[in-house]
Amino acid sequence: MAVSQDFAPPFKLIAPYFIIGAIFFVISVSLLFGFDVSSLHSMDSTTLSWVHIFLLGFVMMVIFGAMAQLVPVVLEVGHFAVELYYIIYPLLLIGTILMGYGFLYSSALLPYGGIVVLISLLIFVLETFLTIKKVKKFNLVMTSVLLANTFLFLGLIFGILMALGYAGTIDIDIVSLLKAHIYLVLAGYVGITIMGMSLILLPMFWLSHSFSWKPVTYALWVISSGVVCVMLSSIFDSLFLEYMGYMLSMMALGLYFYQIFIIYKTRVRMDKDIYLYSLLFSYGSLAVSIVMGMIHLVYPSQELLLTIGWVLFLGYVTFIINGHLYKIVPFLVWYERFSPLIGKQKVPMLADMVPVFSAKFQFIFSTSGVIIGALGIFFGSNDIFKVGISFLFVGSIFMIKDLMFMINYK
Repeated sequence: MAVSQDFAPPFKLIAPYFIIGAIFFVISVSLLFGFDVSSLHSMDSTTLSWVHIFLLGFVMMVIFGAMAQLVPVVLEVGHFAVELYYIIYPLLLIGTILMGYGFLYSSALLPYGGIVVLISLLIFVLETFLTIKKVKKFNLVMTSVLLANTFLFLGLIFGILMALGYAGTIDIDIVSLLKAHIYLVLAGYVGITIMGMSLILLPMFWLSHSFSWKPVTYALWVISSGVVCVMLSSIFDSLFLEYMGYMLSMMALGLYFYQIFIIYKTRVRMDKDIYLYSLLFSYGSLAVSIVMGMIHLVYPSQELLLTIGWVLFLGYVTFIINGHLYKIVPFLVWYERFSPLIGKQKVPMLADMVPVFSAKFQFIFSTSGVIIGALGIFFGSNDIFKVGISFLFVGSIFMIKDLMFMINYK
């Protein structure tokens, strides 16, 4: 996969997305101390508030920053209007705060927060589509970007309808639309975006080459079909389409796992660093959540459902994002700050820019927190859950400290 830095935007544009995302990660972990697992429910206002703070403030913020860098680099064309990224993150920040607060204390704020988030995400989607339009030849990565942003747009529509219904502005069955909203955003946007980013970042960082792209190509279309099935099941109240969508999604994840295994086996770089360990824990969490998901389809359980959500969010998504930050941020800082100095003075290696000792502490505390927290949720033990949150909180502090160290490396 050809990757060129000639079209990369300045790092000062990207940095706020990563910093704000890391701050929201610390905030979202801190908010978990106020949870009581004995009364926790997936549709509880506290849970809904936390999910939106985590997904919008942390996950979406970091992904948008990464995509601002990766989309033009892979497309080998400049952004249509790169300046728009200077207004996307303030709008997303304001919308996230309004929605998080609205779910907890004032549902009347939800439509306003939803509209601000909608404007932010629509600007991102529109700018991405207009940038893609400049490309003369499509590839698999660009197909994944196009599909992911289409699902994000559809997910936003469902989300706005639900926010208006939650606030009492319109009369609508929120529960019936919930599956579509969740699946379009999580599986449709976040899932497919991660697949697309993997096609770029894993071979680049592991120096893998000469392998087949067929498994992930099939996975991309299978998971897209699954997302469409679940969306239609929500509209037409079809249990058959819902289960068909879940089964297709699991098949796609199996194909994706196989693709990652192929890339891993053909790698040239053998470094056992924080990046590798983070990915191993991330994909391990995904595998565990898939197994639990299959069990849940046969033996539905609220505790199991919440545990699946915990392992997916804090295990899979968090570690694949944080793990990549340890690679992406040093690379971007090095390219902008030190590459012009090559041949003129001594410049650091990328490995020198990663705080290895601190990163190990971050990994140990964070993995311990995820595992202990999952056990607390599954067994309904508030004490075990709070121990897990304590470990996770320390890990989040190490993460933001490491991020600032890499950004400010001199």
